[in-house]
Amino acid sequence: MERYEHFPDEARARVKRPLRLTLAGLWVERGLRAFWPLLTALALFGAWMLSGLAVLTPLWASQIAFALATMAILSSAVVGVVRFRRPTRLEALARLDATLPGTPIAALSDAQATGANDPASRTVWEAHLARMAAKLDAARAQTPRPDLAPRDPFALRLIAATALAVAVLFGLRVAGPGVGQMIPGSGPQVAQSSWEGWIEPPAYTGKPTLYLNDQEPGALSVPEGSRVTLRLYGKVEEIDITETWSDEPPTEPLPTRLFTIDADGTLEINDQAWTIAAADDLPPAIEVTGDLSRSLAGEMRQGFTATDDYGVATGQARFELDLPAVDRSFGLAADPEPREAIVVDLPMPFRGSREEVQELLIENFAEHPWAEMPVRVTLTAVDAAGQTGDSAPVEITLPGRRFLNPIAQAVIEMRRDILWSIDNADRSARILRAVSHRPQNFFPKEEQALQLRASLSALEADDLNPSVRDEVAQSLWDLAIELEEGALSDALERLRRAQERVQEAIEQGATPEELSELMQDLREAMRDYMQQLAEQAEQNGEQQQAQNGETIEMSQQDLQEMMDRIEELMREGRMEEAQQMLQMLQQMMENMQVTQGQGQGQQSPGQQAMRDLQDTLRDQRDLSDETFREQQGQQGQQGQQQGQQQGQSEQGQQQGQGQQQGQQGDQQGQGDQQGQQPGNGQGQNGQQQGMSLAERQQMLENELQRQRNNLPGAGTEEGRAAREALDRAGRAMDEAAEALDQGDTGTALDRQADAMEEMREGMRNLEDAMRREAQNGQNQQDQAGGQGEQRGGPDGRDRRDPLGREAGERGALGSDSPLADNKDVYRRAEELMEELRRRSGETERPQVERDYLERLLDLF
Repeated sequence: MERYEHFPDEARARVKRPLRLTLAGLWVERGLRAFWPLLTALALFGAWMLSGLAVLTPLWASQIAFALATMAILSSAVVGVVRFRRPTRLEALARLDATLPGTPIAALSDAQATGANDPASRTVWEAHLARMAAKLDAARAQTPRPDLAPRDPFALRLIAATALAVAVLFGLRVAGPGVGQMIPGSGPQVAQSSWEGWIEPPAYTGKPTLYLNDQEPGALSVPEGSRVTLRLYGKVEEIDITETWSDEPPTEPLPTRLFTIDADGTLEINDQAWTIAAADDLPPAIEVTGDLSRSLAGEMRQGFTATDDYGVATGQARFELDLPAVDRSFGLAADPEPREAIVVDLPMPFRGSREEVQELLIENFAEHPWAEMPVRVTLTAVDAAGQTGDSAPVEITLPGRRFLNPIAQAVIEMRRDILWSIDNADRSARILRAVSHRPQNFFPKEEQALQLRASLSALEADDLNPSVRDEVAQSLWDLAIELEEGALSDALERLRRAQERVQEAIEQGATPEELSELMQDLREAMRDYMQQLAEQAEQNGEQQQAQNGETIEMSQQDLQEMMDRIEELMREGRMEEAQQMLQMLQQMMENMQVTQGQGQGQQSPGQQAMRDLQDTLRDQRDLSDETFREQQGQQGQQGQQQGQQQGQSEQGQQQGQGQQQGQQGDQQGQGDQQGQQPGNGQGQNGQQQGMSLAERQQMLENELQRQRNNLPGAGTEEGRAAREALDRAGRAMDEAAEALDQGDTGTALDRQADAMEEMREGMRNLEDAMRREAQNGQNQQDQAGGQGEQRGGPDGRDRRDPLGREAGERGALGSDSPLADNKDVYRRAEELMEELRRRSGETERPQVERDYLERLLDLF
């Protein structure tokens, strides 16, 4: 520091102000380092004094706290004095010089050691001093650097500062006893009395808390059930409180008073009075709105509206059998077994206000014993206070599944009778045994008649009990479902059955919603039938036209317009005209010549394996859709709604696939392009009823393993690649089943997506193997002088699409035939994909075109 003693006065004047501020900063810095414990103790003591904690503690506790605070303050003051070191001006100069480049202050304080008498050397020295003096203009005052964090590792200073700030902001008016009163031995001090009050409404009202001190005396309205809190400070016996809500007011003054406003009353505190009115919490109200709608599968939809002044919390719907309105004939003549009322929760919105709730109750009671019987429905709404409100009872017929097959109707009626009373078991068994006497003309399958007779054996047993009866009822339900939906063998049978169901529904007076579902089934069956007709015509060539002579041509659009007209007539209530047009449609379809089993060659093992894999992939995709709906909390919507959601998610991905409902959509399958049955969906739907998603996933894995073991092309490279891909798909399915069993739907969705991708890879490899096998066979035929047919249409022009496939026949826009056997076909496919990506990225194209290109890219 001695080198700064010779700092010239002229240069000192240039840094006078920065030097003074830097010196002041050193005083602050060293003061904080020495006295931060003292400041912390003072802050904690001030927080104690200002926060009002002394009011909540006895006087002796306040005295002990005061003594401890005094000792802490004195000891920290002594330690601070010992640690404090007074800063000097030279230290300020050194601090300031350290921040300047080249330490000019130290350079100006130096003297020339040699060459002082040499003019040239003296000139250089003076030039050096001038440059250093010019650097002084950049001097700036330095801020204090107390560096307290290492000295206070527990941040006690920050805790004390925070406590003091809170006490200053919120505790000044409740300071409590003075310092003199807390000194032991001092006389009692006169404390000023004060009070605070809050009125807190119930939380479910959403109303804010009222600070009573800010409320003008007079009339005041608060929700019923509001809680009043009064805090008294100082000499509480001088505060006079009178209120009308406490049954027994306290006999001694208390620092805190609590009571609840459950009726109108008055509150007086000293010379202030409030007349408080308790606003009644009205009970909720609920009513049924709109008409009851039902679907063919038995799903009911009933609207309702619930209101409450503070919001509806929950609700329930109660269904009770209206016994006097029941037609007590046949199996219902016996006294019914007692059953509890059906109680279901009403749906409530997850967000927004619940003061007025307009929702839709969606349930399916098709399997309940009261289905298709008169019931009384009572809706109940409950608010947060526990008050309830009931709707007026509504008499309805509990919707059930509508069975149009006469045998299925008989089975369901006997099921209803045995569930009505176990005493009807003998009578129902005799009727069902008569129904199954000659099953050839009534049951599509012999196994169905055997299943019915097995159920009859249980009904006729002497030890029949309710548990066995319920198992028989479930078996009869499954049989009726199978009879109703049927295991249809081909497209023509499906079409005929769909037409019969529509005609029977018209005769039985079905609802518009049910007729709409049946017309949708008819459209699907018509589409499949027309596809089968076109495929058979391609195989039979032009021979049929030459034999039949003149033919009547109808496009699928003509048939679609005809079915739209039928549905329009049914909506208008013109049922007779609709029946006549339906009969015309049926006659037209019967006149179309479709010879089943002819012109259709036997499938090779590779084609059958490909068909099975397509069915398994479709089932896996459907299961993935159900997993996603379960993750989104959309369970319970099955039948028509589930089929339509699946149909919409798959629309555009496979030609000819439309919206399908329930199990019938699963049975038909998208991969059925030759009018044949799918391999998996039909046989498994009956087994999947009642199974969990994990069990269904495991069943799909077992089916895939069976297909993998029977896969052709074992000796080829493509066959081995297909088996490896299916192995990976099986492992992904196993992981998905495990995740579903644990309830982890997110992981299950990921594994299901992996499984579907690996299955597609395996199918591509299998297709390559089939193509190679076909090529080898074609080469052998060519060498033997076999076929030499020229590709193209009858006019000699090449009618292939960009991927080498034959164009659609009879006006069809596309083809489902495999890719042409050409080494350039994959290169062409790559080029097409690149072109699609390029066009989808061009922002100048219309948005509609870009959306279409994006959908194409998503498909492939």
